[in-house]
Amino acid sequence: MQIQFTDQIFSHAILAAGGINAPHIPGMGSLSNSILVAAIVTLSILLFTRVATRRMALVPDGKQNFVEFLIEFLYGQVEEIVGKKVAPRVFPLLATLFIFILSANWFGLIPGVGTIGFGEKTGFLMIDANDHNFVPLLRPATADLNMTFAMAAVFMLVWVWITVKETGVIGFFKHVFAPKGGLTGFMWWALLPIFMFVGVIEIISIMFRPVSLSFRLLGNVYAGETLLHSMGNIGQLMGLGPKLSAVLGVLVPLPFYFMEILVGLIQAIVFTLLCAVYVQLSTAHDEDEH
Repeated sequence: MQIQFTDQIFSHAILAAGGINAPHIPGMGSLSNSILVAAIVTLSILLFTRVATRRMALVPDGKQNFVEFLIEFLYGQVEEIVGKKVAPRVFPLLATLFIFILSANWFGLIPGVGTIGFGEKTGFLMIDANDHNFVPLLRPATADLNMTFAMAAVFMLVWVWITVKETGVIGFFKHVFAPKGGLTGFMWWALLPIFMFVGVIEIISIMFRPVSLSFRLLGNVYAGETLLHSMGNIGQLMGLGPKLSAVLGVLVPLPFYFMEILVGLIQAIVFTLLCAVYVQLSTAHDEDEH
């Protein structure tokens, strides 16, 4: 396979530039570049965890100590939000979401992700070629709406199962539509229409949760891609020479590059935190009764 380098290689070497779509990789059937990155990230996490916990010791080494610290820290945070009763059921999913999203976000910042790929005109592997049909070999998995929506949809399915398991179907509808605050008698019936109307709004908001979760994560990651790519092209946009543009293409994006490292962490926290809060809101009243 031939490799083609362009005069913009240095200005884009650290950037993750990609479109909103996740195109299929040439010669690899229906495999998209975001799914490939998701598979690489998943296998890397599994491999690292396997190596770190293969030989468990009472005095852990660096890898085992890191894994144990991460799991204990995440479990403590989840337990504080959803409670001790629900935490064991929801923790595996929430921890998986956090670790995967964080790893995928940071993987998208590795030099070459989004900049090494294929040009439709040449068919060769190239680095950020000036080809409008350029197809990156790798791109951030969380910049693909299919991936973010799939994670949100899976969480909502688990959320339904946990909620029904903890409160029951009737208990869930009572929690959504019935008057709160221990009202009885005439006041209960008088306020019932208002609470039913509010319950309808609540059901609509629940239906939109996968959309809000997926678009929030997608928007921030895709905006980061676009920002880095724009800063990398600032020399060309200003009409400067190729050498000066190459220097600016490396120096100007650096502050934003480190900012995206922080954004990747924040978005993983926000996604997981919102999922935990949704679980807590639908199951907390069950714990209060006990």
